[in-house]
Amino acid sequence: MKDSNFKKIEVYTDGGCISNPGGNGGYGVVLLYKNFRKELSGGYKNTTNNRMELMAAIKGLEALKEKCDVTLYSDSKYLTDAVEKGWLISWRNKGWMRSKKEEVKNLDLWKRLWELIQKHEVKFRWVPGHAGNIENERCDQLATEAMNLQNLEEDVRLERKNIS
Repeated sequence: MKDSNFKKIEVYTDGGCISNPGGNGGYGVVLLYKNFRKELSGGYKNTTNNRMELMAAIKGLEALKEKCDVTLYSDSKYLTDAVEKGWLISWRNKGWMRSKKEEVKNLDLWKRLWELIQKHEVKFRWVPGHAGNIENERCDQLATEAMNLQNLEEDVRLERKNIS
């Protein structure tokens, strides 16, 4: 990807779930631009780890007010591999199908993420979880705090059968 003139933003994300699948889950996001820092978090009940990993990336990208050159760091291979290995493009080109008989899981969130990726220059990078990366650790802390909040909203999926 060529060097752009857009603001260069680093976005760190993490998501998790107390009891996977179907427990309380949360996401945490840290956005960095020069000396500016923004933290985001939230949670849902009756969700999954993978949905919260996707939600973290979505919320991070939604927070950007203009087109940016983004490096998004995640400890989720599910998320980073889907984008960087071209699976997301392949799923989209095949009508959101993984195979002739299997629809992409978490389709509602993948579609949201796809739309956001089109608005920015985004590179996804995997970082090992719980390995001392200060920003990844902060995202994990934010996600854990969020999943333990009272009165969380229900995670509403377009396809309830597709939880993963």
